[in-house]
Amino acid sequence: MVFATWQVGQLFWSMLWFALVFMLIWVVISVFTDIFRSRDLSGWSKAVWTLFIVFLPWLGVFVYLVMRGNTMAERGLEGTYGTGPTGSYPTPAATSPVYDITTLADLRDRGVIDEAQFQAMKQKVVAV
Repeated sequence: MVFATWQVGQLFWSMLWFALVFMLIWVVISVFTDIFRSRDLSGWSKAVWTLFIVFLPWLGVFVYLVMRGNTMAERGLEGTYGTGPTGSYPTPAATSPVYDITTLADLRDRGVIDEAQFQAMKQKVVAV
């Protein structure tokens, strides 16, 4: 009996509002994740952004995306993959045993480590 009172337009508007609320929740969670992942914001800045988004969600999210949205993807990748010693994202070649042995050989050739240290570290790399 309840379904008989709903019109097509009412159903459409209800679905539209539900989708908008769901998208807002999704974006707010993404922005909160980015706020707390960001290393360049101080604790007070994180608190201000959090309060801004909690009390004025639509405006807070839009302002955050305009001001800091261009680097959200970089912080997301950094949080997912981390950064290597050079500050770049690790590649499969940079995490392989062949790369590690080549790096050790380069250190040995430059005199940073001696032959005994090279052999010991090489055995650790090969054992993994």
